Amino acid sequence: MALRACGFIVFRRLANSVPPPGNIEYLLLQTSYGENHWTPPKGHVDPGEDDLTTALRETQEEAGLRAEHLRVIDSFVQELHYEVRGRPKEVLYWLAELRDPGAAVTLSDEHQDYRWAQLEEACSLAQYKDLQDTLRAAHTHLQTQGDKL
Repeated sequence: MALRACGFIVFRRLANSVPPPGNIEYLLLQTSYGENHWTPPKGHVDPGEDDLTTALRETQEEAGLRAEHLRVIDSFVQELHYEVRGRPKEVLYWLAELRDPGAAVTLSDEHQDYRWAQLEEACSLAQYKDLQDTLRAAHTHLQTQGDKL
């Protein structure tokens, strides 16, 4: 059975900045273990917990951003499949906008740094193709949905 994790592609829109889509930045966290890779907030589903609750809990634990800080865009969800130490893993990512672009990020011990990055920098930090594809899909979703979101 695959390990299951859930999280959010958290983004913010900068006011008084360049016009869309250059005003969108994505939150990436740098792990304090292993290869110190960059990833959006995510974590394993606890027994009896639904996926969206996991994503909210993990985002609060890892980045200090609570449900009231986020506007979940439920019209976007991506599922990634890969292996970790020889075991299958699946990760669900929803898209969530930070309501206050100036809200503080507070890291847990699992992470050593965070960065708000525009799409290309975020993809460069992400390193893994499936996560890069997910970031690009999120960005495309934001552009095509535009005023509807």
